[in-house]
Amino acid sequence: MHAKILLGSNIVERNSTIERKNPYTNKVVSTSPICNGDDAINALKIAEIAKMATKSSTLSQRCEWLLDVASKMQEQKEEFAKVITDEVAKPIKFARIEVDRCIETLRLSAETARTFTGETINSDAMESGRKSISFFKRVPVGVVVAITPFNFPLNLVAHKLAPALVAGNSVVLKPTPEAPLISYMFAKLFVDSKYAINDALSVVYGDAEVGSALVGSDIPRVISFTGSVPVGNIITKSAGIKKVSLELGGNAATFIDSTADLNYAAERCAMGAFVNSGQVCISLQRIYVHEDVYDEFSKQMTIESKKLKVGNPYDDETFMGPLINEEASERALNWVQSAISEGARALLEPKIDGRIFEPVVMADVTDDMNIICEEVFAPIVSLVKVKDFGDASVRMNNSPYGLQFSVFTNDLSLANKAIDELDAGGIVINDMPTLRFDIQPYGGVKLSGVGREGPRFALEEFTEIKSVVML
Repeated sequence: MHAKILLGSNIVERNSTIERKNPYTNKVVSTSPICNGDDAINALKIAEIAKMATKSSTLSQRCEWLLDVASKMQEQKEEFAKVITDEVAKPIKFARIEVDRCIETLRLSAETARTFTGETINSDAMESGRKSISFFKRVPVGVVVAITPFNFPLNLVAHKLAPALVAGNSVVLKPTPEAPLISYMFAKLFVDSKYAINDALSVVYGDAEVGSALVGSDIPRVISFTGSVPVGNIITKSAGIKKVSLELGGNAATFIDSTADLNYAAERCAMGAFVNSGQVCISLQRIYVHEDVYDEFSKQMTIESKKLKVGNPYDDETFMGPLINEEASERALNWVQSAISEGARALLEPKIDGRIFEPVVMADVTDDMNIICEEVFAPIVSLVKVKDFGDASVRMNNSPYGLQFSVFTNDLSLANKAIDELDAGGIVINDMPTLRFDIQPYGGVKLSGVGREGPRFALEEFTEIKSVVML
């Protein structure tokens, strides 16, 4: 129940703590110590010293380290899943899936690191060159700062810690204030492992003060952040000369072609729009529907959305629990009311009970409405009638965000066109844009961020190229 500070391998306790209440029951489920900028700097100094030990360790030790953590987590799956549900009220069945994905991410990171190499260079390829033994190798950056959000409080930590540590870096983690305990439990598995590298991982808690101290320091070489665009902007401006990897907001969209299987498309769109109560960066927010099938798809989308069970996140059958806090619920209601006042219709009207905000399906939405222009991060999806894919693609791309888009179609040429024309970091054909495989490169364009996650691609972010010439 009590998260603790990890300054390297040393546990630090504090009398001053913050309580975390479950968003559904409003009962205290965990506490975390109050940290300040000095704690952040101390953690960075420890990481700066530890980076030499991490760098000089063998790859086999670091891979076994990750696999040992994965094995221990496998034994404690249900405990980890329950803590996720306790802290952020993610429905328990999806919390279990998140634990499974975390285990996969650890194993995949270890497997990928074993074959993550540099390459030889033909230094005599040009007239100005000469024969030599030339190659480049990948080396750890040194110190990594990882800052993570509440919506996937375990797996998104894994996507930073696992590649960063297996690459040979030391890491300072600042987890979301909404889920301190799950991050501490995860980090403690690393610290307690028989393969652990002493002081390679630290954990501190807090918001702006701690984050600013971590980002503004000259010690870290990489800042890896997942969160909002405003905070990403602040990080970019204050980080200085270091690598910054940002996975920011999204406004995911899909196009429903007239050739699509409408029943299947509606089922998958309901999943993509409302899983995790819409609190996903790639949550489906905009659905552009071909005018020939707009009415039929609207009916089917409403039917599929009504099927979803909303309520107690501890119930195995619950699909959607509460929003993270009351402010999120109030903000979501304002989005809907604003759109209705501008002429939109609610096919499924908002039903609110505290932080429980049931699925909302909006129709007759236009491009200038805030509900479709901004990231709502709530269980709200908007339907827009379009003439064809050409009309849809212009509207889909007319957004400051570009994380993931999708298209439902049985027309191969249209699918190929969508891959070429849609301006996003990821394109999905015949499924929701909310689809993510942990092995794939993940990240966006425009305001959706810079850099990519996914173990192989994160390894590139957490390493630097060292060029070598031997004559």
